[in-house]
Amino acid sequence: MSKQIVSIVRPVLSDNKLTDSRQASVFCGIDVSAETLAAAVIEAGRPMEQREFSNTASGHKRLIAWLGRSKALARVSMEATGIYSMDLALALDAAEGIEVAVLNPKRAHDFAKSMMRRSKTDRADAAVLAEFSLRMEFVAWQRPSLSALSLRSVTRYTEALSREHTRGLNRLHTAQGSRGTPRCVVEDLKRALATLKRRIVKQRRAARRMIDSDAQTREQFRLLLGMPGVGEISALQILGELVLLAPDLKARQWVARSGLDPVHEDSGSSVHKPAHISRAGSRHLRRALFMPALAAVRCDPHLKAFYETLLARHKSKLQALIAVARKMLHAIYGVFKSGQPYEGKLLFPNIRLEVESIAG
Repeated sequence: MSKQIVSIVRPVLSDNKLTDSRQASVFCGIDVSAETLAAAVIEAGRPMEQREFSNTASGHKRLIAWLGRSKALARVSMEATGIYSMDLALALDAAEGIEVAVLNPKRAHDFAKSMMRRSKTDRADAAVLAEFSLRMEFVAWQRPSLSALSLRSVTRYTEALSREHTRGLNRLHTAQGSRGTPRCVVEDLKRALATLKRRIVKQRRAARRMIDSDAQTREQFRLLLGMPGVGEISALQILGELVLLAPDLKARQWVARSGLDPVHEDSGSSVHKPAHISRAGSRHLRRALFMPALAAVRCDPHLKAFYETLLARHKSKLQALIAVARKMLHAIYGVFKSGQPYEGKLLFPNIRLEVESIAG
């Protein structure tokens, strides 16, 4: 296996994270926004100290220098906030004497509720995250490779361009349906759409080159194309999200990272709220799975039978489609781990019984 393959599919920890055996004595929480970083530090024998830094490369350096004043190992907790937190996480992970945890925002929110914190400010959030660093079990963030980050960036940018293209089509349809729209407006909309289409094709080609340059991601892309309902566009979007997941995660953790995990609210005889998905995960992955799920219930007999079983149990069509998307994510996990093509009988071993129950 080449070095490039390892760099894409396996998160890499900085060298100091592998060799530093000290116990953390500085506990930091950082609330990340687009422009600023609110940081709070708890250190033995000292009151909590708070500072604010700019969310820029120079601000990251000043934050790292501030955390390294005591020469002790610093443990940092921060929430995952997309592009605003990624560069900071990379900088902290590469720094000497710092270990970093990147938390699901829902977990941080639940911890704040358990601490009976009612205020919602940047400083208050940073203080809660510092308490989290001090009190909770530490799970180190696994640094993704730049190749994986690049692939995700390209696929998400392509997704944004596609949404813009859809809005442009809607504007064009409206313009063409109105007698008051001059021809120059219609022609300009058509030119803008043609330009967007070329940009989308260019970005998809770039994503394919990234995938084809690596043996394992190329094989994963091939396996995705063998899934029911998954075409090339959906496969690019799905793989762009999955390459950043740590290789030691289980199928249930994949589902949780997508936000497709079900949430139930039942208590005693008075609280019986309808089940819903948590949405505490990547909305990009949920979007990428929805259209394949919609197509799969029409073209795959196993997923179709599963979908119809849920409808027979009085689930709504949307609830059933979400359950199909969740099943498909389990199936993708299985084919990636086994290297074998999708087989519906393995995903639904009792599919005949389900079909019979619907027919009856």
